[in-house]
Amino acid sequence: MNKETISNNWDLVIKGKTSLFDVKFRDLWHYRDLLLMFVKRDFVSFYKQTILGPLWFFIQPIFTTIVFTFVFGNLAGISSDGLPKILFYLSGITCWNYFSDCLNKTSTVFKDNANIFGKVYFPRLIMPLSIVVSNLVRFGVQLLLLAFMMIYYYIFPVDGVEFKITYAIVFFPLLVLIMALLGLGLGLIITAITTKYKDLTFLVTFGVQLLMYASTVIYPLSYAVEKGYGKWIALNPMTGIIEGFRFALLGKGEFTLFSISYSIVFSLTVLFFGIIIFNKTEKNFVDTI
Repeated sequence: MNKETISNNWDLVIKGKTSLFDVKFRDLWHYRDLLLMFVKRDFVSFYKQTILGPLWFFIQPIFTTIVFTFVFGNLAGISSDGLPKILFYLSGITCWNYFSDCLNKTSTVFKDNANIFGKVYFPRLIMPLSIVVSNLVRFGVQLLLLAFMMIYYYIFPVDGVEFKITYAIVFFPLLVLIMALLGLGLGLIITAITTKYKDLTFLVTFGVQLLMYASTVIYPLSYAVEKGYGKWIALNPMTGIIEGFRFALLGKGEFTLFSISYSIVFSLTVLFFGIIIFNKTEKNFVDTI
């Protein structure tokens, strides 16, 4: 029976990969129901045995914002770029939480799902993609919290402090997409590397926390420029995303075509290499994990 006859008799033919670029994106669409099932599983399993459940979506950013406001805004006296401190820190935390969740959870895909990967076939990229999609739920809930605080400060404004939604709001979906692609790409690279070098897993969470301080979560880019290290902070692709996010929703931030273009190119490049490395590793990771 030739290959043509086989392809006519079956809806799906599983073949070996012929090259590093043989990703089979069409299969991702065919398995979209599985992706949605993984999204539901991640959400339910994470909060199934918790007392407060999804309320943790609100609690974590609220307490983090309070701590940042007290430590960096009041004690350290770091500028909030003319914005209410609560809005400034909450906007940065909302962005960073989504990026770091995508990166941290994707970076352990092979280790966390070795049993599933070794027993049944499905496009392996479905798993990290489901993580990115499921984290959108948490991101959306925290956006509601940010919107509530924006309404509060609009009704009860602070003297001399103003904010406004700008034209850049049309780029909001693009900013979210860039964050997702960047977290996904870095996570794919890390999960491929940690199949052989498991001790690197311990550095990921710590490294992501340190990386936050090299972005504009706790200070505006204008403050970094004033202190003389603005060029180095701008090299972090998350800097342009967070600044654009604040400019879109609050009217303050360094939103330029160059910064967004840099973040887009950086994220797409990382994603490209991440998919290639992931594609190569998935063929034999079961033997090494």
